[in-house]
Amino acid sequence: QVQLVESGGGLVQAGGSLRLSCAASVSTFSINGMGWYRQAPGKQRELVAGISSDGSTNYAGSVKGRFTISRDNAKNTIYLQMNSLKPEDTAVYYCNAIIYNSGRDYHYWGQGTQVTVSS
Repeated sequence: QVQLVESGGGLVQAGGSLRLSCAASVSTFSINGMGWYRQAPGKQRELVAGISSDGSTNYAGSVKGRFTISRDNAKNTIYLQMNSLKPEDTAVYYCNAIIYNSGRDYHYWGQGTQVTVSS
């Protein structure tokens, strides 16, 4: 069982920055992939950014160039640096971890942290 605890959300004006953190209860070396998803009211949850165990990253087109995902294996933590925030970035942001084991993939989720961007 993996527990994920997010922090760093809040209210910010358009053009501002926030950094989200997600601390895992196990070593990130044992996790195959981690990422950030978001869900706005009335919309489906979508992938924002992901980082694999080898450090490769991927981003949604809407955040590319503005958001950066990173990981600190010594702290079992991943981060999402969000710059040039827009009102449409407003959502609950969730941390996700994937572990592959015996041919199956197991997904774990954090509780979510609210990000609100005012215009």
